[in-house]
Amino acid sequence: MKHVLLLAALTVASLTVSSESAQAQTPTASSTTLVSPAQFLGYKIGDRFTPHHRVLAYAEQVAKQLPNRIKLIPYGTTYEGRQLMVVALGSEANMARLEEIRTNNLKRIGLMEGNPTSATQPPIAWLSYNVHGNEAVSSEAFMDVLYRLLNTSDAVSQKIMNSTVVILDPGLNPDGHDRYVNWYNQMLGRNANPTPFAREHSEPWPGGRYTHYLFDPNRDWAWQTQEITQQRMALYQQWMPQLHGDFHEMSVESPYYFAPSAKPYHEDITPYQRKFQQTIGEYCSRYFDKNGWLYYTRERFDLFYPSYGDTYPTYNGAIGMTYEQGGSGRAGLAIEKADGDTLTLRQRIDHHYTASIATLESVADRPAEVVKEFGQFFDKARNTPIGPYKSYVIKSNGDAGRLKALQQLLERNKISFGYAGKAQTVAAGFNYTTQKTDKTVSVGADDIVISAYQPKSTLLKILFEQNSALEDSATYDITAWSLPYAFGLQTFGIPARLTPATTAPTAPTPAVVPASAYAYLVRWQSLPAVQTLAALLKQKIRVRAAEKQFEVEGKTYPSGTLIITRTGNERIGDRLGALVSQAATQAGAEIVAVQTGFVTTGSDFGSDYVTGLKAPRVGVVLGDGTPPPSAGEVWHFFDQELNYPISLLDGNSLGTIEWSKLDVLILPTNYNYGRFLNEKNLSAIKEWVRAGGKLIAMERAAAFLAGKEGFELKEKEDKSADKDKAKKSSAVDSLKLYINRERAAISDDIPGSIYRVNVDTSHPLGYGLTGGYYSLVQNAFNFEFLKDGWNVGYLKTDNYVAGFSGKNAKEKLKNTLLMGVQTYGRGSIVYLADDPLFRGFWYNGKLLFSNAVFMVGN
Repeated sequence: MKHVLLLAALTVASLTVSSESAQAQTPTASSTTLVSPAQFLGYKIGDRFTPHHRVLAYAEQVAKQLPNRIKLIPYGTTYEGRQLMVVALGSEANMARLEEIRTNNLKRIGLMEGNPTSATQPPIAWLSYNVHGNEAVSSEAFMDVLYRLLNTSDAVSQKIMNSTVVILDPGLNPDGHDRYVNWYNQMLGRNANPTPFAREHSEPWPGGRYTHYLFDPNRDWAWQTQEITQQRMALYQQWMPQLHGDFHEMSVESPYYFAPSAKPYHEDITPYQRKFQQTIGEYCSRYFDKNGWLYYTRERFDLFYPSYGDTYPTYNGAIGMTYEQGGSGRAGLAIEKADGDTLTLRQRIDHHYTASIATLESVADRPAEVVKEFGQFFDKARNTPIGPYKSYVIKSNGDAGRLKALQQLLERNKISFGYAGKAQTVAAGFNYTTQKTDKTVSVGADDIVISAYQPKSTLLKILFEQNSALEDSATYDITAWSLPYAFGLQTFGIPARLTPATTAPTAPTPAVVPASAYAYLVRWQSLPAVQTLAALLKQKIRVRAAEKQFEVEGKTYPSGTLIITRTGNERIGDRLGALVSQAATQAGAEIVAVQTGFVTTGSDFGSDYVTGLKAPRVGVVLGDGTPPPSAGEVWHFFDQELNYPISLLDGNSLGTIEWSKLDVLILPTNYNYGRFLNEKNLSAIKEWVRAGGKLIAMERAAAFLAGKEGFELKEKEDKSADKDKAKKSSAVDSLKLYINRERAAISDDIPGSIYRVNVDTSHPLGYGLTGGYYSLVQNAFNFEFLKDGWNVGYLKTDNYVAGFSGKNAKEKLKNTLLMGVQTYGRGSIVYLADDPLFRGFWYNGKLLFSNAVFMVGN
């Protein structure tokens, strides 16, 4: 029946459920005096949105009442200072041995030394709520789930508690959650207004979906670039649950979504994990059918990209699943749908609440089976690992920054690694750089060796696979992510088993940096060099960069090498060496002191080919039309990784900028530049560039500027043979089926594929990329080569490496510019067709982006 367009009255539980199904839908009174959410909050769940601290306060209140059945586990704080916490609960017997259960689980799967102290083990089921902050319904559902599970008179709850340890995370993204809740509560009047165009249904930019730095935390599980993810994953690795449920929301018009997932499934998902997807669907559908609720399965949400809240647990042996409720930040307390029904917050809560209980029940009905299969997953990983390579060798190429960053990612994911220990030659190995198998591979003593014979073998294989098998091209996210390309490290996949040395090679004793030297040198190789430069510029220390490779005092240094001479820094006096050493040491960069500026080869330090670098005043444009992550990646990079100041500029206020106080303007991708960059603002920007400013246009920003007056970038004409073929074919031959519309569209799609880029490393935009550069291409922009500018990075006809690229997209990406620089008056325009800072995990792109900011145009 149609719901009347009412307000608070609509926030009660659905009035049409049967008494039989009501038990599964609405929490019943506990036989104890346990305080209900409504009693604690002073309003019924669903009557309003609850701030994060009040959600946690309810859990704290419950823990005080039932200390033997619930334990609060704080695990960190957000960037904005909010508490991160999970709630563990179970029967009194299980809670009394909670630490034993946790450690036994790790011992069984090989992530902790020793033997389990018990032959039996309850499964651990972990449910995560509110990873996207404006999908706030799941934090409300958390309180109902918690109250229901602790109800000692409820048979289903008792079954779950007696056979399972449950971990509930009430809010993975508290900063985003409170950004949404605070805004919505400010917009709300006495009653909710379900009219779709009412202001409470139009969340302003950037919305509450993202983290403080506007990252998407649901795509950060493996990469762990964000502080909240790092803290949560450290806790996750200490528990390693057998099941993980991830709760979300989607568009208002969509019904509920639960397992089974859509294709593509990654090829390494086990038959049992696939089967349990079906099991979860059967349990959820049982309750949803009784209540007459609409739902769908096997569509849209796949199990492929490895850094989601469903795939990452799956690749770590668990049964992982996404749950999606229609609503999201637009729905508020009540919103009228296109069919005339009104969707209420209470209804959305009921659906997530019911799916939570159904999922936990599916595990509680087969605890021994779940634990057994989980153990077998890790037994196989340790003894008969999947994949063609049983070892991986990462060459120690003298770039400690890249190696350290990769090691840190491996450690966070509990992937063990070691070192070769001695020089040796291995028969046959796949060379990631050439994409061919070398007959022999020379392994140095300091090279990193990763054995596939370890508990995290499956995750290792997936993160390192050169090209993931894709059973269905209609996928939800990027289709390639191979770490050797992301980090720009020479890597070999070895079919033979190599046993890494247990101890790291002895690190060379750092040279004592003399207080007095002619100059100090830092090789421009990776992020530590950039961090060193940023620290020095902030201290007003003058730094220069070599345009050419040079040799001095018997050592060779590449283009881009930082040169800090005493000349120009006289005001600092004898403190220069200490300050440079401190900056380099803190960043992890190697510093070399030299006593002369007279080089053996290359240009002497006083040459015009050694250019001075200034401390740029940087701004990034954001606001309406900008996908928040594209701006957040830039903000986070400067703020957290470089600790270098950046101004966030609202696109609507570009007309008020004092251009003389800005040196670099970054335009991330944006769908609204037609309004931001109107004729007046664009003219002002061009005059600013002409006077010496530097404009960096990324992705759609570059596409927006293409073809406009004064900008050399242009898109290629479509000269495909398909045009002529289409003219010759009959009209009937070109007809398309409506049901195939999504699949037909993907011929133009490129959802994140890896391409090898030809780079002019002699240009400042290419400094440090001598080992090659691989781009994660997400848009099939078909830019012409610049006629008068510098074509620094480009694709030829055979640069595809991995991932899905539609037929038409592949054609566009042949003989195409990806990175170019145009000189404009005394300034520069840098065109970046792709996002080198994508999700903060494409490490190799950080040096490229830094070149654009600090090196180009000096």
